[in-house]
Amino acid sequence: MKNAEIARRRDAAIARGVGMQTQIYVERAAGSEVWDVEGNRYIDFAAGIAVVNTGHCHPRVMQAVRAQAEAFTHTCHQVLPYESYIRLAERLNDRVPGDFDKKTVFVTTGAEAVENAIKIARAATGRPAVIAFGGAFHGRTFMGMSLTGKVMPYKTGFGAMMPDVYHVPFPVELHGTTTDEALAGIAKLFKTDLDPGRVAAIIIEPVQGEGGFYPAPAALMRGLRALCDSHGILLIADEVQTGFARTGHLFAMEGYDIAPDLTTMAKGLAGGLPLAAVTGRAEVMDAAAPGGLGGTYGGNPLGIAAAHAVLDVIDEEDLCHRANELGSRLKQRLTQVRERVPEIVDVRGPGFMIAAEFNTADGGAPNPDFANAVRAQALSRGLVLLTCGVFGNVIRFLAPLTIPEDVFAEALEILETSILAVKGG
Repeated sequence: MKNAEIARRRDAAIARGVGMQTQIYVERAAGSEVWDVEGNRYIDFAAGIAVVNTGHCHPRVMQAVRAQAEAFTHTCHQVLPYESYIRLAERLNDRVPGDFDKKTVFVTTGAEAVENAIKIARAATGRPAVIAFGGAFHGRTFMGMSLTGKVMPYKTGFGAMMPDVYHVPFPVELHGTTTDEALAGIAKLFKTDLDPGRVAAIIIEPVQGEGGFYPAPAALMRGLRALCDSHGILLIADEVQTGFARTGHLFAMEGYDIAPDLTTMAKGLAGGLPLAAVTGRAEVMDAAAPGGLGGTYGGNPLGIAAAHAVLDVIDEEDLCHRANELGSRLKQRLTQVRERVPEIVDVRGPGFMIAAEFNTADGGAPNPDFANAVRAQALSRGLVLLTCGVFGNVIRFLAPLTIPEDVFAEALEILETSILAVKGG
């Protein structure tokens, strides 16, 4: 088979709304490498969008899934429960930030986790409104895209969004918005449009994902915590992309001196299998009546088994430390390249959740063409990269945290060569 042949079949069979960044059709993958149907090898700096943090087909994860598949694949936990579901909840309750009693519910996707967090917050507070941030991404369901702070392509053509969702600016000093201005935006919202007594929750990504990999300043998190406490509002940390060692902590919120009331997670939780969760204050999580939470596939036994293995691998292979080490080296290399490429206006991110932002050479405007050209050059040399950002001018780096030294060094060479090739025209 050829990639081009499969691409023609895809165009005829798959809905146009399912976007794609490459036309590489994968045949197999291992660790940080993938091979397509034509036998071409690629280094994967996408990791399924921060899903396979422990690498493609990690032996521990595959062993756990095979063992579970031989026992049973599905009973629906709401019908015939199983101990592994409860044990994983216990592990997450212990590891999610917050010095208070916690409970967990398992669902299937990150968007579903966000939906359930909002349901729980509304049930616990008796309030309807939710505040989110510009540039945020929280999923493609109606509540998820209503919370998302980016119109194209997530909201375009889908009609009216969910009511009682409000957006405020996210602080990005590179784009002229400070933490003080972001907090002032909430204060203004409370003065002009929204009674704080109607607000159930404020939801925030510790590091914005699709929005451009902008870390939330510590002062913002402290300000939000104080604001929520003063008005009886719940703080939700969306850790779908930041979770499971990606930022150098198991959860990114460990890097702050405050804790959220609810945490959503998915992506890296189960090493490539669909599993998501909401973990939060026990009394808040218990607000919904029996039957109000859950789902047919929520906490599927295969995903639960994989997640147990993922947590073991993160601890045993010290992947939080590895994320910090890899990220530091990547930032150092990008900073060196930046001396020759003024289009790189920023290199940022905690752990191995790193981004490079590209502007025009005079720094005056976002430069998505340069970012996309770098992505294409890298792909032609065998390195898979992803772009993001409201302006599409950011490249994000999300390689598996288990990437071997020689493969990582090879990837850095390809990256530098690609950036310099675009700069040279």
